[in-house]
Amino acid sequence: MSARFEELDFSPTAIGDIALRRRTDPSTGIDIFEVKLDDEWLMSSMFTAAEEALARIGLARLAGAGFDVVVGGLGLGYTAVTALEDPRVREMVVVELLEPVISWHERGLVPLGPTLTADSRCRLQLGDFFAMAAGEGFDPGRPGRLFDAILLDIDHSPVHVLDDGSASFYGVDGMRSLATHLKQGGVYAMWSNDPPDPVYLEVLAQVFADVESQVVTFPNPLQGRDATATIYSGIRGER
Repeated sequence: MSARFEELDFSPTAIGDIALRRRTDPSTGIDIFEVKLDDEWLMSSMFTAAEEALARIGLARLAGAGFDVVVGGLGLGYTAVTALEDPRVREMVVVELLEPVISWHERGLVPLGPTLTADSRCRLQLGDFFAMAAGEGFDPGRPGRLFDAILLDIDHSPVHVLDDGSASFYGVDGMRSLATHLKQGGVYAMWSNDPPDPVYLEVLAQVFADVESQVVTFPNPLQGRDATATIYSGIRGER
């Protein structure tokens, strides 16, 4: 039996101190894993519906099979594991800025770590997703490589970012740079904690075809009500 509360890891990083914590929910007895960056709560294993929906919604927009996928942001691994549940995924590169987060999975400190590290289709890639999007892409061994889907779960929303360095990514130029790393017909999808943003939807519409925003609703037992998140998606095609 685990302790009621335990800090599993604490590491300084370039964007702040990151901590992985495990606590036991007294009402269910279930272990809950939580991540903090400085004083900000980043993620919790209590709320995973939106991360899972990001993978399902994004990949559902693809036709065919043999997909090469990028996941931007590893976190607790729920987007990545859900993507691997799709048998059409051939290879997946998960780009993560913070080495400690990759280490949690490799050391088995988080529940989904063994699943991700044991799947030969999955590679955990240390790197700056936003710099890679503006540069030669997400596979350092194959500059310019094109992917079928890019699934992004890093910032809280296009306007609520974790680090100022990613703010310009959500403009038209940033989206155009990202699109160059997608195959024709490839999908870009992004998780946001905010309601659909008409400004960002207009940005996406200038770069991608068939742009959509879908609101995902899930229970929030801490507040005794439902919570929502938004999944944006668009397809690289002829404008």
